[in-house]
Amino acid sequence: MNRHIFLIGFMGTGKSTVARELARLSGTDVCEMDEQIEADNGMSIKEIFSRYGESRFRELETEMCRRFAELPPAVVSCGGGVAMRPENVALLKASGIVVLLKAAPETVYERVKDSDTRPLLNGQMRVDAIRDLMEQRRAAYESACDLAVDTDRKTPEEIAREILSEADGQTAKDA
Repeated sequence: MNRHIFLIGFMGTGKSTVARELARLSGTDVCEMDEQIEADNGMSIKEIFSRYGESRFRELETEMCRRFAELPPAVVSCGGGVAMRPENVALLKASGIVVLLKAAPETVYERVKDSDTRPLLNGQMRVDAIRDLMEQRRAAYESACDLAVDTDRKTPEEIAREILSEADGQTAKDA
């Protein structure tokens, strides 16, 4: 792999799971953006939201996006809101391929319903709330990606192989 593969998409679409599988298949490192932000700041995403607010968290995401240009190619699982900032999208596209993972709201609900680490869904863990938030982000996700992959009813390996096949095509087009 000669460029990063950035996985974007709504929470629960499989970014972390697929990132690990992509890294395994491609023999590269994996980076969990949210975990790296937590490690760099010594607190959880939930704590950052609570203590400093969403805007500070979004600034930390942008700082992380800037750092990727200086790092060797890896598979990066981005936080769900990274693609909401055009600056982030430009930074990601400059150093890699941006892949949108998609899933139905019902699938997302099943995957995240037992989590208490999703600040944007606190108090509204319902399919309709998920659908509404997904719709608010849909245009930004779609305009940010180089390719989109549906994760419903596919194994992580099937998704990863599809991405690698498509990413090879993207890299050939960019050359």
